[in-house]
Amino acid sequence: MNTLRTAMLLAAITALFMGVGFLIGGSGGMMIALVIAAGTNLFSYWNADKMVLSMNRAVEVDEKNAPEYYAIVQALAKQAGLPMPRTYLIDNPQPNAFATGRNPQNATVAASTGLLQRLTHEEVAAVMAHELAHVQHRDTLTMTIVATFAGAISMLGNFAFFLGGNRDNNPFGFVGVLAAMIVAPFAAMIVQMAVSRTREYEADRRGAEICGHPLWLASALDKIARGAERIPNPDAERNPAMAHLFIINPLHGERMDNLFSTHPSTDNRIAALQEMARQMAGGGTQAARPAPAPRQAEEQQPSGPWGQVAQPELPAEPEKPKSNPWGRNPTGPKGRWS
Repeated sequence: MNTLRTAMLLAAITALFMGVGFLIGGSGGMMIALVIAAGTNLFSYWNADKMVLSMNRAVEVDEKNAPEYYAIVQALAKQAGLPMPRTYLIDNPQPNAFATGRNPQNATVAASTGLLQRLTHEEVAAVMAHELAHVQHRDTLTMTIVATFAGAISMLGNFAFFLGGNRDNNPFGFVGVLAAMIVAPFAAMIVQMAVSRTREYEADRRGAEICGHPLWLASALDKIARGAERIPNPDAERNPAMAHLFIINPLHGERMDNLFSTHPSTDNRIAALQEMARQMAGGGTQAARPAPAPRQAEEQQPSGPWGQVAQPELPAEPEKPKSNPWGRNPTGPKGRWS
């Protein structure tokens, strides 16, 4: 079903791309756009994830230079029944995270240094569980390709004035060029937003099931949203077509749950997670609980997915983050984020 949905989406975006080409250059422009769309499809399938990571200046980490962060992802991937994704760290003070990759076997998750520094251990685990939910639902290919196409269509619209407008090759003349300049980026944005908004709710629910505690993710979303409002993300601002990849919109001014928001309202997402927590506590729909981590026989306390003692609910006043709880190993090699 996901494969069919992805194919239909790609067909729709390709048609949109060809429509922009027709507005700019008539039938000749439409054929050129078709060739460009085909090339973009192939490039996106194999390389879009690398491009997204490069644009965010992400650095791959492992158990040596980011031991706790890597261990969280590893334990959650095992809990979700997924292959271990490649794990990246973004040197950015804004708390945020995203997942990318064409399939679970070639998936990547990335978190910012701001996320690891500002959130508790449990909240980080909930965020990474959300990103693994995107991987499990195979959202990452669709979302990454949409980001690539949205950027390409917007760029084509911006260049419309230079690429078309001659009556000999454009039946609409200047009107067609003007429509391409205005309508094309707007249409690409609508497709991008529609894809992101519906899938974020699904990933929230599945992520809460993977980590076993919806309130952890609810608390994390609140902290990330407040951090994103205060702390700019220059890389995302330069490449706004990537905004829907992140768990919370990294751009400023996106707080309303409406047609022009790349993400659902954070308040609505938190409310849905709180309702899920109430159902779990009241014996309603039960989320999948993580299996206890291996421990000595004499230890009887419950365990979270990363092998520490689980908390039944988030404290009202989360403890302040340690100065260096995630990003480096004091006895190991240092990364660029040190």
